[in-house]
Amino acid sequence: MHVKILALSDNVDERVYSEHIHQTYGDVDLVLGCGDLPIYYLEFVADALNKPVLYVRGNHDTEAELTSDGQLRKIPRGCDLIDDRVVSYGKLLFLGLGGSTRYRPGASGQFSETRMGLRIVRLFPRLLLTRARHGRFVDVIVTHAPPRGIHDLRDPAHTGFKAFLKLMSWLRPRYLLHGHVDFWLVGGGRSTQFRETRVINVNPVFGLDLTPIGETIG
Repeated sequence: MHVKILALSDNVDERVYSEHIHQTYGDVDLVLGCGDLPIYYLEFVADALNKPVLYVRGNHDTEAELTSDGQLRKIPRGCDLIDDRVVSYGKLLFLGLGGSTRYRPGASGQFSETRMGLRIVRLFPRLLLTRARHGRFVDVIVTHAPPRGIHDLRDPAHTGFKAFLKLMSWLRPRYLLHGHVDFWLVGGGRSTQFRETRVINVNPVFGLDLTPIGETIG
């Protein structure tokens, strides 16, 4: 069976943050957050749809926030932070890598190319184990920043990671979903093929149907 995914990033979308969310997105199986989303927004989606929410952090959502119930929280209630993790939903495998390229020294949620590369290297024992168990590394990489040269901009804050290009070449996932950049600022649309991976800018909202490997529809 296919899995219907609702992917979100960066901006609160009125179609999602709405009393009519069930009419629009009630058939969603899984929600993915690609960073820089307010805690209240992720909690609303998790509560309203009552579906799993997997998310990574961006470069602006690293501090605790005061939520609608008056609590100070850093992790949205009912959501699962997947930064630097490999997680599964059913038969689908996800890898999370949040944050942006470093443009302000000492700021949280920002990483140099070297630091991002080290984060990836630390994941390889888990990735190799995942491949041994499932016959593949991951199906979807969930990031905040885009890969270098794909959907990114020239300013330091919105430059993509070269490390993601190598990661896609190594892991050969079906998709890399990211946010961070307003897709209308980049020519060529929000979807680009890189070798075996479809790279999609989900900002602010994007729907995706995925069929697990080895299954067919109908």
